[in-house]
Amino acid sequence: MSQIRLSYACGTSQKPLIGMTIGDKFDEACQQYAEHDAVISVHQNVRLTYRELHAKVDSFACSLLRLGLQKADRLAIWSPNCVEWTIAQFAASKAGIILVNLNPAYKKNELEYVLNKVSCKGLIIASQFKTSDYQDVLMRIAPELAFTTDYVLHSEKVPHLKHVIKIDDVEQAGMHRFADLFSVPTTKELEQLNAIASELQFDEPINIQFTSGTTGNPKGTMLTHNNLLNNGYFVGEGIHLTPQDRVCISVPLFHCFGMVMGNLACITHGSTMVYPSGVFNPLDSLKAIEQEKCTAAYGVPTMFIAMLEHDQFEQFDLSSLRTGIMAGSPCPREIMQRVIERMHMDEIIICYGMTETAPVSLQSSTTDSIERRVGTVGRVLPHLEVKIIDEQGKVVPRGKLGELCVRGYSVMLGYWEDEAKTKEAIDIANWIHTGDIAEMDNDDFVKIKGRMKDVVIRGGENLFPKEIEDFLYTHPDVSDVQVIGLPDPRYGEELCACIILHDHHDVTEEHIRQYCKEHISHNKVPRYVRFFNEFPMTASGKAQKFKLQEFMRDELNLSNEMHA
Repeated sequence: MSQIRLSYACGTSQKPLIGMTIGDKFDEACQQYAEHDAVISVHQNVRLTYRELHAKVDSFACSLLRLGLQKADRLAIWSPNCVEWTIAQFAASKAGIILVNLNPAYKKNELEYVLNKVSCKGLIIASQFKTSDYQDVLMRIAPELAFTTDYVLHSEKVPHLKHVIKIDDVEQAGMHRFADLFSVPTTKELEQLNAIASELQFDEPINIQFTSGTTGNPKGTMLTHNNLLNNGYFVGEGIHLTPQDRVCISVPLFHCFGMVMGNLACITHGSTMVYPSGVFNPLDSLKAIEQEKCTAAYGVPTMFIAMLEHDQFEQFDLSSLRTGIMAGSPCPREIMQRVIERMHMDEIIICYGMTETAPVSLQSSTTDSIERRVGTVGRVLPHLEVKIIDEQGKVVPRGKLGELCVRGYSVMLGYWEDEAKTKEAIDIANWIHTGDIAEMDNDDFVKIKGRMKDVVIRGGENLFPKEIEDFLYTHPDVSDVQVIGLPDPRYGEELCACIILHDHHDVTEEHIRQYCKEHISHNKVPRYVRFFNEFPMTASGKAQKFKLQEFMRDELNLSNEMHA
């Protein structure tokens, strides 16, 4: 009798984990690739070699110490993508200061909450970007800034915050200018910085990222040098990065996608970080790829859709591209096909992860078939383990559905000062429970079937929105789709398909329903179909299903309660 194969896999590699701090690895890269381009911020017209970036990072790190920030103090950064973001990232790493990534979309209450939650001592802000006036929001929380004469803030609402550093060059009472913190450090200051760096341990926290907080207040995910550096390195290995590669980073740096898979993957391979714009703009990204001859491009599916469907797409020469990463949400086959054929990205891969695993746990290979790249999220990364379990916590056989769990170097230390939530997420054997429903095949490839909390239970039957979304992407008129559950007095829940059509395409709701009836089982046919011009999105490019649910409940005048 053959033994049942269980849904467990571990990633192997001949390459060991790095076992260094981010600062030490950064110094090593700057020495090794000194004259290579390190970072190009196209919208700022800034270009720095690794040697030049190293000098700025050391200067800024010494200035942070001069201001009185010490190891393990928290320094928040609230800004769209820019070269200053990256300088702050590596300077904080070298000085042992914990960088706190803030979402540029935060409003006043969210900013005040997170600054106090982790007791930030310093804050770096952009002054203004499009409709966001960061300086104005901060002044409403800390009006005392206007009367601060010694650059040390004493605020009633954010009592721990002492230093505010603004990225632009306009003088502002109470705030340091970022550019003024590039004074050449003295020999003694550099010795102090190096002494601190030599004492840092790679298992110490160096970064806090906040979860989106769609269900209650955001939680501060504590990540170590070891979590972040190795994850960036092995993601970079997966797309075969070299010093000749130039990576177009259109995704936000405040998120792991930009900071880890972008910046840290680049510095561990001597590659070039290219920022097309402060926040994603399809035209800016296309221009940057052509101008800088980028060999890789990162984005969530909606970003690639926006580039492919831009009116000027055909005008750009994208032939320098070979690889890239699509992550953040499921990738429709049609989009993957077009990215490979029209953007020359034969070696584009899919990654899956979450902030709490720094972020990537599974990724496809550059040689996987298109079916593998769109139908699965690949296989487990080197030095990590994954398993799929049932409701009793037992590992399920291959091909069966269950919750995906991850264990290994990438798992966060926990949520900042929230032991209860940490215990909910990480069990006694150090497995983190992702909350995603998954299935593993006999070749170790994993399929994500949806979020446990997204499952629509219609008449006692579990329906997986992702499966129906994947099907609807096969319709030639559908550009983007989100399937949600809505309350129903008879069945408990009903399916609703929220659809964005390709430009100049026109179909009816009934046509979509008929298409479904002809190709999928009747219980998976959405009762409701609605067309949208755009979806409510997070700053990292993910559609916010809970907002679509709120909108549709109001639109259809449905009760919020689900019936048994």
